[in-house]
Amino acid sequence: MSTRYTELLGIDHPVVQDGMGPFRTTGLAAAVSNAGGLGSLSSPTASGARDGARELRAAIDECASLTGKPFAVNIPVDGKGHDSHSFTRAFLEVVVRARAADSAIASQLRAVTTSAGNPADHSAMIKDAGLVHQHKVGSTQHARKAVEQGADVVIASGYEMGGHTHSKPVHTFVLGPNITEAVDVPVLLSGGIRDGRGLAAALCVGAEGVAMGTRFIASDANTEWHPNYARAILDAREGDDVTYPGFFGPVRGLRNAGSELLGSIIENGTSTEDSLHEWKLAAMRKAQADGDTVDGLVLAGQVASALTEIVAVAELVPGMVRDAVRILDDLARRLPAAGVTSMS
Repeated sequence: MSTRYTELLGIDHPVVQDGMGPFRTTGLAAAVSNAGGLGSLSSPTASGARDGARELRAAIDECASLTGKPFAVNIPVDGKGHDSHSFTRAFLEVVVRARAADSAIASQLRAVTTSAGNPADHSAMIKDAGLVHQHKVGSTQHARKAVEQGADVVIASGYEMGGHTHSKPVHTFVLGPNITEAVDVPVLLSGGIRDGRGLAAALCVGAEGVAMGTRFIASDANTEWHPNYARAILDAREGDDVTYPGFFGPVRGLRNAGSELLGSIIENGTSTEDSLHEWKLAAMRKAQADGDTVDGLVLAGQVASALTEIVAVAELVPGMVRDAVRILDDLARRLPAAGVTSMS
């Protein structure tokens, strides 16, 4: 399937693995890229700027060794409770230096996705390095502003998405058409997408591809996270998700003892901003690394309620495209050849 997005990135399928930080997604990113989509390395912001920069460079080298195809890096650009500007610049410098030092990496590391804040201070650095600049937004106003500041691609992420979401709730299939009408760059839809039906619907509202996070957590390639995390997602039902304060804004995850404890800590009001920041990171590690999905924070989107099995990434990505094409072909065949007729 060829769209403006696949042509811009040099990939086979308009399916992107969204940023899923702040912990490792190296093997998953390589698997998605090998399947013909675009995998994304998550920035290790939990490690701080200096240690995180070293971890990111190692992840770039490892990902490049696992795939010969394009991949991206996701870097947040704003936050509360830590020096986000410092790690943003440090991580961008790592990306730029890695490309400059290795021509093979330069040919593969094609894009940087910025998220969580205004990318104005960083867009020039991304573009000057020859990278495609993708920016994730939750409003049409922010989409327009990102394009004005040089973004090549906009990721329209609806409120139902997992992980960091937006303070003003606009859902995917309201936000998506609004943004595709407002900007002239390729737009990806994110939030609530899980299969070829979502891809077909995204194309119908003017998008050029989709980005997914929760669907890829419950996959055979997500080996860097504890299996209990994927199991919690597969066990989730409609209404099992909840939003709570994250690092850059609201976060969507699964309701459990950990999310309820966080609510109590915030309501009590005795924790400092720094101590609360550290508590959240530790609770995320409990779930992702240790498999404690009861007391840890399990970030996931509402689409978790529709997922019932672990999927193979190598089959999922091209399968989504095949299904989307079939759906769109079937719809076209059902329409009268001369156009839609009156139902009166």
